[in-house]
Amino acid sequence: MHRLTPQQLVMLALITLCWGLNWPMMKVGVTNFPPLTFRAISILLGIPVLALGLVVLKVPFTIPQRHWKELALLTLTNMLVWHVCIILAVRQLSSGRAAILGYTMPIFSALIGALLFGAKLAPRAWLGVGAAALGVVLLLWHEFTGLAGHPAGVLLVLFAASVWALGTQLLRHTRVDVPTLTISFWMVTITGIAMTLLAATFERSQWQLPPTPTVWAILYNAVLIFGYAHAAWFTLARSLPPLASTLSVMFIPVLGVFSGALWLGEVLHWQDWTAVVLMVVAIASVLWPARATRTQIS
Repeated sequence: MHRLTPQQLVMLALITLCWGLNWPMMKVGVTNFPPLTFRAISILLGIPVLALGLVVLKVPFTIPQRHWKELALLTLTNMLVWHVCIILAVRQLSSGRAAILGYTMPIFSALIGALLFGAKLAPRAWLGVGAAALGVVLLLWHEFTGLAGHPAGVLLVLFAASVWALGTQLLRHTRVDVPTLTISFWMVTITGIAMTLLAATFERSQWQLPPTPTVWAILYNAVLIFGYAHAAWFTLARSLPPLASTLSVMFIPVLGVFSGALWLGEVLHWQDWTAVVLMVVAIASVLWPARATRTQIS
């Protein structure tokens, strides 16, 4: 298993906080505003923030043309499918439960890694996958009846999670030999352009000035999600083993559930609290340092 550096731990904590709190934020943002437009504006405003980071850190913007095809595939699997499906689904589902369904991604990632990339998972890793899966089931305990009335939303999130899992594996095995921040910038930029075209095509008749809560949600997403969290996540996903990077963010849906309960008044049950323990087990299974192997000195 992989031991995180202090810098990676800080990045992980900030990603968890930003993304966890963003689920109720997105719900507020799209309640009275077209969802694709909300996402498009958030990304477009986040691009200059991310670009400023590249300038300050003196990271190059260019990607050789020979990598453009792979960049397009990485963008599709890591960004575009996820953001289109999630922002449409979060309008139908509660914010916390949408987060839980979305973070079935580590389960898909473990299976994809084993099936497509020949990854061999240690028993402790399978324990983490199992704990994460059980935590998801518990968190959805009181939602099965409600979810039955929103099959499209459920399928959208599960499809998005499986594609994101594939994207995480592809990013880990990428042959694009440029800094991760450069890849992040162009994935966000391409997704922003695509989302803008989709919003103009399907939601132009609904365009209006966003209400104040939506404005705050847009700014939150622009600065913290697209200006920071995505770039930080791609850095972790590329530098850590796939299972470690995916299971390490399993506390995000837990934070999404509890922040949604505090902010939006969703009721919590014993299953929610049990799931917290299971998510901690899942995280520890991949991040807790393995016992050092003792060598015999003859």
